[in-house]
Amino acid sequence: MEVRQLNTLIRAAQFQSFSKAAESLGYSQSAVTVQIKALEEELGVRLFDRMGKRVILTAQGQCFLEYANSILDTIHNARRALSEDAELEGCLHIGTLESLCFFRLPGLMHQFRVEHPKVSLRVTTGSPEELIEKMERGQVDLICILDEPRYSNSWHKCNEIPEEVVFAASPDIDLGHPGPYRVAELLDKPFFLTERNANYRRTFDRFLASRQIELTPSLEISDTSFIIKMLERSSGISLLPRFAVAEPASRGDLRILEVSDFRLTMYRQMFYHKDKCCTREMDAFIQLASGPDLPLL
Repeated sequence: MEVRQLNTLIRAAQFQSFSKAAESLGYSQSAVTVQIKALEEELGVRLFDRMGKRVILTAQGQCFLEYANSILDTIHNARRALSEDAELEGCLHIGTLESLCFFRLPGLMHQFRVEHPKVSLRVTTGSPEELIEKMERGQVDLICILDEPRYSNSWHKCNEIPEEVVFAASPDIDLGHPGPYRVAELLDKPFFLTERNANYRRTFDRFLASRQIELTPSLEISDTSFIIKMLERSSGISLLPRFAVAEPASRGDLRILEVSDFRLTMYRQMFYHKDKCCTREMDAFIQLASGPDLPLL
């Protein structure tokens, strides 16, 4: 019995597909089939039922999966104990949103690089759904998203930190009075919004729909930094995380509006898949991101 066979078993059970398991591990499909067959012959039981293109764990396979996870955890902990004092020098692949990458991640990444200069870092951006899919497929180590609270029995949630989402406007916008405002008072102004169905935009659309209000944005784009530039240079309103607009607002380049009838909190959340061994590099990043001195992610 080999460690690679156990990894292959876990990945095949996760995807319910030998071909997808092979893709995620960098193997050919035939290699996955050979490894699983060898494992079944050694154990003397059938681990998977083949149902068309899907493979489903048998009762014996489900039982053995628990042992496989336990064995790999024990091996990982043993390696970790032996190398606890060694300098980190592995790889770390993080998936995150564009807004978090641009406004939150640089300070955290800088500090991580100072503490662990030999670690090779890679960052991939995408929507929450895209990042979750990458995590499920084993294509990233950790994901950091901004969304309503997410849960799954397949994930380890490392943290959940509230983030206020606010209305931001051009500094010279004329709204008739200094506020606070109601949403209805803002709707005759140009709105620059993130794309439909994107986390906080989705919640705002639900709010408008509940009041039978239709809003056609003047601009829709996923790039938060572009929206901020548009607000700074032309009269308009947007709905953005406070962390993204706090600095330009402090300079007077943007104005944060107080709105009485719509308040929104999203949550920065960090996850990794339960079938993913938490490497020392991952653990160091999680500890840094969750520490009181660097509340960045």
